[in-house]
Amino acid sequence: MAGIAERQELSERILGFMNGGAMCLMISIGYQTGLFDTMVALGSATVDEIARKSGRAERYVREWLGALVTGGIVDFDPATRCYQLPEAHVPFLTAGGDAPNLAVITQWIAELGRVESDIIDRFANGGGVHYDQFHRFHEIMADQSGQTTVGVLTERILPLAPNTIDRLQAGIDVLDIGCGRGLALLRMAREFPNSRFVGYDLCEDTIRFANERARTLGLSNLRFEQRDVAVMDTADTFDLITGFDVIHDQRDPSAVLRNVRTALKPDGVFLMQDIAASSHVEQNMDHPLGPFVYTISTMHCMTVSLAQGGAGLGTAWGRETAERMIAEAGFDRLEVKEAEGDFLHYYYICS
Repeated sequence: MAGIAERQELSERILGFMNGGAMCLMISIGYQTGLFDTMVALGSATVDEIARKSGRAERYVREWLGALVTGGIVDFDPATRCYQLPEAHVPFLTAGGDAPNLAVITQWIAELGRVESDIIDRFANGGGVHYDQFHRFHEIMADQSGQTTVGVLTERILPLAPNTIDRLQAGIDVLDIGCGRGLALLRMAREFPNSRFVGYDLCEDTIRFANERARTLGLSNLRFEQRDVAVMDTADTFDLITGFDVIHDQRDPSAVLRNVRTALKPDGVFLMQDIAASSHVEQNMDHPLGPFVYTISTMHCMTVSLAQGGAGLGTAWGRETAERMIAEAGFDRLEVKEAEGDFLHYYYICS
């Protein structure tokens, strides 16, 4: 009987996973098409009204709404044939609210699914999937970091490193490694005009995007360069180096950490943001995003490192491994902190 009960429980869980995955796709579409914003503007509305206001095809909007109604995301009144996004759901599905826009992260399911066949091949033959085989990775990452990191950067993250705000206001030299589209530096360069900023990233398209954005904003205290920080040979140059969710992706994370240490001035600080997890899977059983952390590692973070012949640390390399590698890189002092409202990251203050 126990076996029957266990099988029943597993089948119900898998059905739940199927519905959850389906909801991620539908929520992602609602976010990208602006349909959620349209529904907020209209209040209670019919399919025709939502389609006309949003400029989207009615037949697709109707089917999309069917998924969200049966998924408990949207309310439907059979008497009036009207749909409405519940007020309590609005902050989590649209921009500008006082809660994290969770619709942003649902985009990952479709993005990671695009490389499934490539990942299956790597299970058989080893190696990894390179950055350029992904479709919207940098766009989604910038979208996500725009609210989880950039949106609270000067209010909650930079103050974790003592005196950093005062030093930035006075004027210091700052490097951001693995800068992506450069959103963090773009904000810092605007808010701290006396400081000088540079961002390094491996990917040409992200550097081009970041430099164009900096030029558009007229930021003369900021530049971006396509560079591999694993072979960076800069010494005693920067007062502050930041790395937001980048170390675990690196081909040679140990070399990156050593090079960061060398590039810092004697009184410099390295502020490293990385996933809040343990290096031991049994200690991640209660992690609120445990399955997702290991999934995005398999489908992106680990594999892009392996594609370069790298270490393949993975997203869940964990605090224990991070602390050991930071010490091995030559840092004398380390504090691990958490930012208010951020359950997903640890912040390593290294000097």
